[in-house]
Amino acid sequence: MTALVPPELVFACGAEPFDVNNVIPESKRYPKSKLCAWTAIWSEMLVNKEIEIDSLIVVAGGDCHNALVDGQKVQRSGIPTHFFFYPFDGNPEYLESQLESLSGFLGGVRYPGKFREISKLKKLGKKIDEKRCNGRISPADAFRILISFSDLCGDLNKLETAISSVREQKIELNNRIALIGVPPIYSDIHEVAQELGLQVVFDELPFEFIRHSGNDIHSTARDYCGYTFARPLDFRFGFLKKELEKRKVDGVIHYTQFACHHMLEDEILRDELDCPVLTIQGDMPGKTPEQVKLRLEAFGEMIGRQP
Repeated sequence: MTALVPPELVFACGAEPFDVNNVIPESKRYPKSKLCAWTAIWSEMLVNKEIEIDSLIVVAGGDCHNALVDGQKVQRSGIPTHFFFYPFDGNPEYLESQLESLSGFLGGVRYPGKFREISKLKKLGKKIDEKRCNGRISPADAFRILISFSDLCGDLNKLETAISSVREQKIELNNRIALIGVPPIYSDIHEVAQELGLQVVFDELPFEFIRHSGNDIHSTARDYCGYTFARPLDFRFGFLKKELEKRKVDGVIHYTQFACHHMLEDEILRDELDCPVLTIQGDMPGKTPEQVKLRLEAFGEMIGRQP
């Protein structure tokens, strides 16, 4: 999968979901041709058979537009590919038709009990998010769990074990930060931010992974049609404001990826949010660059001077 596809349905069809994005931050690959490194790297790896998959689901309408072309590159290499579209207007009937089509691509629902099983796991994910927000779990540990909900590790038992292994600790929440936008391509940014006194209490996209669920295709469509990244900006920002207020956020880090259409949202976002905003643009995967560390440090100092 190239972006958020309801993993409930994939499991219910007897398939094993795998989010190709989750291998990117730790990869050392520099693609030969790219706009966005995220899509270019997974596309190149799939075409070269460096990631073994049986089929590919490309989210062509929703949170990522570059995936539409890079997904077709993979399709041309001979890998069976399905293109999935979220409705911009949130129409649940349209999304249900998309899920029915996806179900057909995957061979149909064979294990309907997986829907409820995954719903229980997502409740555990919400508890992880709550504990992080209350300073009982480190931001980095919480992020590693929450980001895994995009594909549930491809193994429900493995994810449940990972959740149960998270160590609780006391975290001082002096500068409460929301990290919004696409997840950063830097693998250690949560640790770096914490070392600099910035405690991430909200990760926008991973929170979308845990807050949507359903007990069948019908109810899943009606829940996932509220997926904010696939909806108009007013819908998304309205939801964001409520979450930032609830979490008592002191500042926002807006991560944008080079050559991503989400970069164009930064100006609007700054007009909408009533708190300090630091915009970081990333490109290639790896550790957080020194220049970004300096900007994070300066942002923390600025927040600390706020009345």
